[in-house]
Amino acid sequence: MAVTPLDLSHLKVYPLAERQSLTRADEIVVEPDSPAKPCSEQIAMRVRDCAQSIRRARERGASIMLIYGAHLLRNGAAKILERMMDQKWLSHLATNGAGTIHDWEYAWFGASTESVEMNVGNGTFGTWHETATNIHLAIMAGALDGLGYGRSMGRLIHEDGVTLPTTEELSQAISATPAHPLTAARADLLQAMLTQRWPAGRIQIDHRWKYASIIAQAYRHGVPVTVHPGIGYDIIANHPVFNGGAIGRGAEWDFKLFGGSVEQLDGGVVLSVGSAIMGPQVFEKSISCVNNLRLQSGRPVVNGHSIYVVDLQDGGGWDWTQGEPPKSSAAYYLRFCKSYSRMGGAMQYLQCDNLTFIHQLYKELQHRD
Repeated sequence: MAVTPLDLSHLKVYPLAERQSLTRADEIVVEPDSPAKPCSEQIAMRVRDCAQSIRRARERGASIMLIYGAHLLRNGAAKILERMMDQKWLSHLATNGAGTIHDWEYAWFGASTESVEMNVGNGTFGTWHETATNIHLAIMAGALDGLGYGRSMGRLIHEDGVTLPTTEELSQAISATPAHPLTAARADLLQAMLTQRWPAGRIQIDHRWKYASIIAQAYRHGVPVTVHPGIGYDIIANHPVFNGGAIGRGAEWDFKLFGGSVEQLDGGVVLSVGSAIMGPQVFEKSISCVNNLRLQSGRPVVNGHSIYVVDLQDGGGWDWTQGEPPKSSAAYYLRFCKSYSRMGGAMQYLQCDNLTFIHQLYKELQHRD
């Protein structure tokens, strides 16, 4: 049976102003100095252990990596994480594509999230013009400066826009040096400028709610932020501007940057907060790459690191500090625990609300800073 691919150029898209957004930046963002929600003594004990591990890692200059899902942002943690970055408690942030979509929408529009069930039925889910346009604009412009997905987005929000070359300049650069490493990136941007009618020069995009953006604050503090999306996973695919090559290029560079922080993880800390799939999958590949390169040069594999996995899901009644459960246990099939338990170091699982964990951790770090 012959199958014809969809022609996304004919998609009808809509302005964000027409969407019924379910959350607003002004309502969700939590002030760092406000009281943190209480947690059980068992969780509190593990939070204290985590804080101590982070202190030791900071003292030795090891990586302190936060890998998070979009719900941490949507639950209002942006200002708390900004404080933690400012105080050098975090050295690397990583998120998925959804983490950047909500991040940008809060920063520019002041609101985000929609009813998936309702909007899929009428064909409007994800078809929001400004979101897909500006994320692609950021990625394509950033690529010309060697920036991956995360830092491109952070720069767009922090600097309130981008500056594009002329189409003539792009065409000449492609023709003059077709084998240049940036030729594909230049061609992607050229095509987008022609089809989307993006103008050359400065494009001003004011972000009135920067405080609600985690990636903008990471860019401002010089903290590496990487994005690890899937092609077709995110609503930026629901638009004529969709370019998997540009997204994949930014994600490729970010995977390599992520590995640079894993290279410095000896004695460090990994916080995987609300990332049940992306976090463990990206981390296991990255640490394998690092160990491969180390062993070739006669160096030991990454060691001495601590991993704290935070999620609301039941941990299967298994104490993950004792190692991996047998295949007869339901806990064996919890990917977000099992993968990290195989990554060396010491892994602990905390069944806890992600915002509560981050807020409690921030408070604990203040006690002895």
